[in-house]
Amino acid sequence: MPYILYGLKNCDTCKKALKALEAAGKQARFVDIRADTDLAAKVPVWLAATGPDLLLNTRSTTWRGLSEAERAGDPASLLIVHPTLIKRPVIEASGKVYISWSKTVQADLL
Repeated sequence: MPYILYGLKNCDTCKKALKALEAAGKQARFVDIRADTDLAAKVPVWLAATGPDLLLNTRSTTWRGLSEAERAGDPASLLIVHPTLIKRPVIEASGKVYISWSKTVQADLL
């Protein structure tokens, strides 16, 4: 079963993850979260699997530009409207959802 890596084309971490998966012989497909993803369908699934604390990138410039009222809103709506708030990459593999390219994720997938 191929891995699906959701990210942004210009994200260095996404490129690094895709390259590492392919080097390990894993079949991986890249999907751009802004252009090619139905976020209204995917974000609730990702949130259910990981929770907002893991999926929401509160260190991004987009987050810092939001008002307190916007930050306090529904995480799903916020992530759908602002895809750059999604911590990247999001990897779907074998029915599981992995967020980021941490050592733990690498150990599980490689």
